[in-house]
Amino acid sequence: MPKHAIPGFTRFTRTHKLSAAGVAAAGAAALVFALVPGADAGQGASQASAAENINLKPVAFSEVASAVKSQQATVAKQATDTAAQAKAEAAAKKAAAVKAAKAKAAAEAKAKAERARKAKLAASRSAARPAAPKPAKPAKKIYPNNLDGWIRESLNVMAAHHIPGSYNGIYRNLMRESSGNPMAINLWDVNAQNGIPSKGLLQVIDPTFKTYHVSGTSWNIYDPVANITAACNYAAAKYGSMDNVNSAY
Repeated sequence: MPKHAIPGFTRFTRTHKLSAAGVAAAGAAALVFALVPGADAGQGASQASAAENINLKPVAFSEVASAVKSQQATVAKQATDTAAQAKAEAAAKKAAAVKAAKAKAAAEAKAKAERARKAKLAASRSAARPAAPKPAKPAKKIYPNNLDGWIRESLNVMAAHHIPGSYNGIYRNLMRESSGNPMAINLWDVNAQNGIPSKGLLQVIDPTFKTYHVSGTSWNIYDPVANITAACNYAAAKYGSMDNVNSAY
């Protein structure tokens, strides 16, 4: 055993630990013998030196026991701290893993919802939309089959084609020309002599009727509405309006 180990040693050697562990069995004298510097079974020692060594035993045993206890406490504390640290690290890793898993699940759910939203939007855009119903055509107005109805229907056609004229202007002229008879025909005037007699309510000759015929009306010169409308179209071109006609035209 090294001489500097006792008293006031700073660390225990394997021999110290074995000596401390066997104190109860070996007895106080053996412990003193093992720890005293220079102790040797083969050497003779004086009674005074032995007595001095024996008197040192209580001090050496107390120091060894205290050091062993302190060392054990230190080791135990280190083990406890290490275990606590490992436990804390494991808990932190587990918490981090759980948090990462939750974040991943949330991100996947958000991405799935976004894909579903885009798919729904695309489907709604591509879906054929029902055609808007066509507005119903207004019912064709029915006019009475008489002089009043003929004039009013003619005025309606004239308005659609921007042909000027009034009810009174038409009525006044047709009463002078045909007395309101849609089948009237002049067989004695110059037109008749030339083979193109005047016909209908407003006494129109065939060439004039064909030239000033208004689409949407009959091509029959004796048709009341067709006759009135063509005559008013001719009067508008030549006189500005049938309202300006006051004699044969």
